[in-house]
Amino acid sequence: METRREHNLERLASGRLFDLLIIGGGATGCGTALDAASRGLDVALVDSQDFAAGTSGRSTKLIHGGVRYLEAAVKQIDPGQYNLVRDGLRERWRLLRNAPHLCWTIPLITPLYRWHEIPYITSGLKLYDLLAGRRSLGHSQLLSRAETLRRLPALNSDGLKAGVLYYDGQFNDARLAVSLAVTAARHGATVANHLAVTGLLHDGGDVAGAELRDRLTGARMTVQARGVVNATGPFVDEIRAMDDPHAARLLTLSAGMHLVLDRRFAPPGAGLMIPKTDDGRILFVLPWGGHALVGTTDVPAELGEHPQPTAEQIDYLLRHLGRYLKQPVGKQEIKATWAGLRPLLSAGGAASTAKLSRDHLIETSRNRLLTITGGKWTTYRKMAEETVDRAIKLFALAPDKPACQTKDLPIVGSDGYAPDGDRRLATRHGLDDEVARHLHCSYGDRAEQVVTFADDDTPAARLVPGHPLIEAEVRYVVRHEFAVTALDVLARRLSLAVLDTEAARQAADRVIAIMAEELGWDAERRTAETDDVAERLTNAL
Repeated sequence: METRREHNLERLASGRLFDLLIIGGGATGCGTALDAASRGLDVALVDSQDFAAGTSGRSTKLIHGGVRYLEAAVKQIDPGQYNLVRDGLRERWRLLRNAPHLCWTIPLITPLYRWHEIPYITSGLKLYDLLAGRRSLGHSQLLSRAETLRRLPALNSDGLKAGVLYYDGQFNDARLAVSLAVTAARHGATVANHLAVTGLLHDGGDVAGAELRDRLTGARMTVQARGVVNATGPFVDEIRAMDDPHAARLLTLSAGMHLVLDRRFAPPGAGLMIPKTDDGRILFVLPWGGHALVGTTDVPAELGEHPQPTAEQIDYLLRHLGRYLKQPVGKQEIKATWAGLRPLLSAGGAASTAKLSRDHLIETSRNRLLTITGGKWTTYRKMAEETVDRAIKLFALAPDKPACQTKDLPIVGSDGYAPDGDRRLATRHGLDDEVARHLHCSYGDRAEQVVTFADDDTPAARLVPGHPLIEAEVRYVVRHEFAVTALDVLARRLSLAVLDTEAARQAADRVIAIMAEELGWDAERRTAETDDVAERLTNAL
């Protein structure tokens, strides 16, 4: 396995003919690369930014079947929505099994303030349990008013009648996407980030590769492939237009807005799910990285690399949050804000993006550009399987293993994962419990290797006070996880920038200094990295 970007750039520029060139390094693109490579196909994976720099690193951190989609399935007698929930629950179970260090079960509580809500929501969650079947993460149950307040002590008690507890999955989205890319490389894929597609190659009219530009150096290259897969999330229509300028657009974009609040607002051991705001959105308050993650869904959005919540949207979140918490939440409590674009399949004149489908679409253009779009994080593996199945037929590929290999394929870090590994890590290396737990949950069975990059005198030197991140991680992710910019480290590998913006600013100088040692940066490059971090942390991640 080669995780040095320079080596992979050489392979991309070597003139070899790949079986598949996959454009897009989010959940779908990385998942498709892993599926194809694990079958024995020769795969190239490129992304114009970093892996999970867009949609896939800006989710609400939940892996789920979709309670809201189940409600739509019942109300509208919609088998498509029903299948979406069923597939989501099945894939949720696989994720928890194949990446146990990055995915875990989380209890969620919905407070009920009207008597008529009790039978309606309780019966809906029982149906959710029923659909999960043997893959259930725990049975939903009705909670008394007193028990609801015991579990959610910060909840506004005025008018509270009861609560409903159910279970879903939570995960580290950016680290999972990066781990998929690393696992694909382990299976032979050629993987490179910060490579922008500037045009598509055609041979006899058919798409046969792409022209690429290295966004870090400006270097250009062409990559040829028997087939090209467009898995660029919100940008799929832009890639499709490179093939056919007259292609009808497939997507309507929405944005999920998120705030991270001080840890005192984090529900202890459970998440709060508010099923419907004034305009029909869902609001979550979740424990995340020792803080409270507040997320909602579905506001119409414009395409851009770095979306961000507006002041109005931040006020919206704080206003609705204030209705459900005893303690008022002010802007001074906000540690970070960010938004993620969501590629939704267009549905004519849909009045609200909340009503658009979360299903996915695989489309073949007349020039045989294969596009996979729509869907959601939870079902990335199934989307990838279907895409590779289609690619094998469309491009007449001959994999060593024709059948999908990823249903039971461990993601890097999970091979030797043990649930109590953090305790052993702490004992063996003299780490405090918080650091050991962080390393164990971020790197799984590779946490031991991370610690070997530490200074012998200070094996647990922290990057910044108040967070369990250590300097050794920076060296590890540069050498083993394709990190080549300071924001790759701060925003995706360590997730500090999306958790605590000020802490990320404080850590930036040390991260850049370590990366300069690892990658041989000169003073000019160090200055450029410093400026880029400052600009992005101030304006938009």
